[in-house]
Amino acid sequence: MTALQHLLALTAPLFLLVLVGYALIRWCRWDKAGADALTRFVFAVAVPTLLFRLMSGFSRLPPVDVRLLLAYFGGSLVVFGLARVAAYRLFRMDGAAQSVFGVGSVFSNNLLLGVPLAKTLLGEASLPVVSLVLVFNSFLLWTLVTVSVEWARNRTASLAGLIATAKGVIANPIVASIIIGTAYSYTGVPLPDMIDRTLELIGQAAVPLSLIALGMGLAEFGIREGLRESTAICAFKLLVHPAIVLLVAVALDLPPLETQAIVLLAALPVGANVYLMARQFDTLAGPVAGSLVLSTVVAAASAPLVLTAAVLLAAGGR
Repeated sequence: MTALQHLLALTAPLFLLVLVGYALIRWCRWDKAGADALTRFVFAVAVPTLLFRLMSGFSRLPPVDVRLLLAYFGGSLVVFGLARVAAYRLFRMDGAAQSVFGVGSVFSNNLLLGVPLAKTLLGEASLPVVSLVLVFNSFLLWTLVTVSVEWARNRTASLAGLIATAKGVIANPIVASIIIGTAYSYTGVPLPDMIDRTLELIGQAAVPLSLIALGMGLAEFGIREGLRESTAICAFKLLVHPAIVLLVAVALDLPPLETQAIVLLAALPVGANVYLMARQFDTLAGPVAGSLVLSTVVAAASAPLVLTAAVLLAAGGR
């Protein structure tokens, strides 16, 4: 119970920042243009700066166990399949809707919520793990849902569509900052003090601003349309996904920090990218939008519980 209380005390201010962002838009009537500008700053400047500065010292950090990719994405693939089956049997969804339902069950809000939570709860030592997942997350899961939807609709997957997905992921500021920072680390040249301090100051703004921006974004969505489907997505995302990832991590005997980091990422709420997927493929937009809000509210309590279980299991196994 002490571990849970500690995690709740650490996470409460983070989720309160999400509430601040939500309140500014929903109740204080802040202009949506301001929210969009803040989100662009977080996505294109603050978080990339934080990750670039961290990864610029990557070559001097302890090596990250690549088994974590198998644990996280292998577990995610299992959950995706289970969710697709559930979507068909429970809601009689067609193949495209099943695909979006499935990816909603595994696509976490790793950027706006994962980075702040990992840094606060697990320390900066966990951020290389988070960065590694971030690099592959969008590419693998966008590719997965694209192939799945196209196959369901046409029994074929468009090569042009997959190439466009790959280009979009590589051009993503988050992915680019991680790759460039890692490459710079192998030059062996330290960042000049003045530049390093400037980057540090910008990076310090990434955590609070990303959470406020998340809250502002959530104010756009409601939870009434397709509540049963939204609830089912949340159940898979917040319970089944972290449980499967934890089981795979334990089976692969991952070190405690890597285990805790990927389980924390799996326990996070549904990512906004899933809503973009739903809009792009013109299916399940209402339930997915509802799941963004609902899963974020529930994750305020469920994520610390799941991480506590992962901490205790990882510690008990060693």
